[in-house]
Amino acid sequence: MKTNEAIETTETAAVAEQGASVAPEKAPSKKGASQKKGAPKGQKTAKGTKAKAAAPKKAAATKKAAAPKKEVKATKKAAKPARAKEASAPRAESKGAMIMALIGRAKGATLAEIMTATGWQKHSVRGFISIAGKKQGVKIESSKNEAGDRLYKIVK
Repeated sequence: MKTNEAIETTETAAVAEQGASVAPEKAPSKKGASQKKGAPKGQKTAKGTKAKAAAPKKAAATKKAAAPKKEVKATKKAAKPARAKEASAPRAESKGAMIMALIGRAKGATLAEIMTATGWQKHSVRGFISIAGKKQGVKIESSKNEAGDRLYKIVK
């Protein structure tokens, strides 16, 4: 009479000979599903228990207790001196400096003149002029000349 161990090994060998693949049993993973980077973390519970309904009440109580700490942090941030924004000028050799020089002339510059000088399209020139006036603290006047061309000029 064969023992149980001998029967099991012969059955496994017979199945393996027939071409059926026997996959080894994998141990259960101890690590749970991981969260994406930067995802907010949920509240942890004890193994095998469900989240209690009283948990949100505790969170509300802790928020009230944490409120004074937030005020302290806010005062620390307010204590830092604010930087004064200075008007920035474009580099001397840049296209922005070229545009500012053209519209700084007494007669100003037309949109077509600026486009040929820089190689930019109309929307790029208009966008630069609208931002340059704000960043450099300069008032730029836009008007149309007798021919109907758009004319830009720095107002002094």
